[in-house]
Amino acid sequence: MKTLHNIKCYLYDNVLTDSPNDFIARVSSERSLNVQDVCTSAVTRGGADVSAAAMEHAANLFFKEMAYNLCDGFSVNTGWFSASAHVRGVFNSPDETFDKTKHALSFDFTQGSLLRKELEAVTVEILGVADAALSIAQVTNVKTGSVNDLLTPNRNLKITGSKLKIAGDNPANGVYFSNAAGRIKVDPTDIVTNNPSELIIVIPVLAAGTYKVEITTQYAISKLLKDPRTVSFDKILTVQ
Repeated sequence: MKTLHNIKCYLYDNVLTDSPNDFIARVSSERSLNVQDVCTSAVTRGGADVSAAAMEHAANLFFKEMAYNLCDGFSVNTGWFSASAHVRGVFNSPDETFDKTKHALSFDFTQGSLLRKELEAVTVEILGVADAALSIAQVTNVKTGSVNDLLTPNRNLKITGSKLKIAGDNPANGVYFSNAAGRIKVDPTDIVTNNPSELIIVIPVLAAGTYKVEITTQYAISKLLKDPRTVSFDKILTVQ
C-alpha cells in the first residue's frame, strides 16, 4: 500500500526496566480531535457528500445507541474497532455478587481489521531522544487496572514517567486534575509514593467528566529548580 501518513515519535527513557540504554517511543500528537473535528475533516478533506453537522449528528446517534447495547452486555464490532463490557476484580466464592467497592465494570476497545489495514500506509519517524526533564509516560488506575483511561475517585492512581517527584517549596507544586471548569489539586497528604519515576496518589473527589493530569514540581537531579515546571499528560482520562 502507498504511504499516505507519517507519525512522529520521540524516544523516552524506559522507566520500567533498570537498563539506562533502552527507550520507548511515544507519538508526538499535535492535539486531540473530537467528533466534530473528524466530521469537518471528512467534508473539507475527504469529500463527504453530507454536511459536517449532519454527519456529527448521525455519529453521535450511533455512539449513543452503541453505548446502550454495550450496557446490555452485547459486544459491538464495527470493523474499525470492537467493544465489549468487562468486569474486573476477584470473586472469592461462587455465591459472591458484584460489589462496586471490590469490582469494576468497564468497556474494552480493540482495533479491528479495517483499522489495522490502515497501518500499512503509515510510516513512523523517530525524532530522537526527547528532552525528558519532566514527562508522564503512563497512568494506571490501581483499582480497575485500566491504563490511560479511567479515574476512580478516592482510589489510587499510579503515574510513571521521568523526574516526576514533587519537590520544592513553591505553593504551585503538586498533582492536578484539570478540565474546562478549572484545576483540582491533590492534597499533599494524598501523595502516597513520591519518587522521580513513579507517583502514587489518591484521586480526589471529581465530578463525572474528562480530565487531564498535570504535575508541577521544582525537582531536578542535582538541585531544586528556581521556578517550577509543569507537564500535562497527553491522554484524556474519564470519571464515569
